[in-house]
Amino acid sequence: MIIVLLGPPGAGKGTQGERLAEQLGIPKLATGDVLRAAVREGTPLGLAAKAAMDRGDLVPDDVILGIMKEALASPTAAKGVILDGVVRTTPQAEGLARVLEELGRPLDAVLVVEAPDEAIVARLSSRTVCDVCQRPFTGREPGERCSIDGHQPEGTLVRRKDDEPEAVRNRLAVYQRQTAPVIDWYRTHGAPLRFVDGMGTLDEVLGRIRVSLGI
Repeated sequence: MIIVLLGPPGAGKGTQGERLAEQLGIPKLATGDVLRAAVREGTPLGLAAKAAMDRGDLVPDDVILGIMKEALASPTAAKGVILDGVVRTTPQAEGLARVLEELGRPLDAVLVVEAPDEAIVARLSSRTVCDVCQRPFTGREPGERCSIDGHQPEGTLVRRKDDEPEAVRNRLAVYQRQTAPVIDWYRTHGAPLRFVDGMGTLDEVLGRIRVSLGI
């Protein structure tokens, strides 16, 4: 099963993608993770990505899509994959469609996790993350220790600058300009769109996702 995750920042798609991936027994691939792995492994595309990042440039779409193609063709993705952050613009959606066609693999669902803007602002501006593992926490204050065991060194909770209210509103505006049109592109191309309310407990949202996917 190949699923593309979409939705505004703070809607909870990343968290739910991880939980869904665990339940389905398939990996969740995020662009950043795949790029870092390719750079670490020193693949030709990884070296091209590193060169762009070292210059302070955005990694070109063709390099990202090439790396994603390698990841999708790997044995670990044989049973399926959840793609988080891979498609942020219409050209990226077009590129992923070409990659899947070349691999002979269908897109099973485009899962859109939704939440009202003001709820997202409130959610993210009350969020802190561990400076070691990047695990997010709600209702915890900066300076507290991370409660996840095994950190060396022990993690401390911090508030990211892009989680401040005005920064969050700006991120939402960027999403509406750049990523929301991707939903229309998928709709016009007959993709299996699934819209899910991202408000509620983690289990409630995951339950809605499972129902929407028929699993």
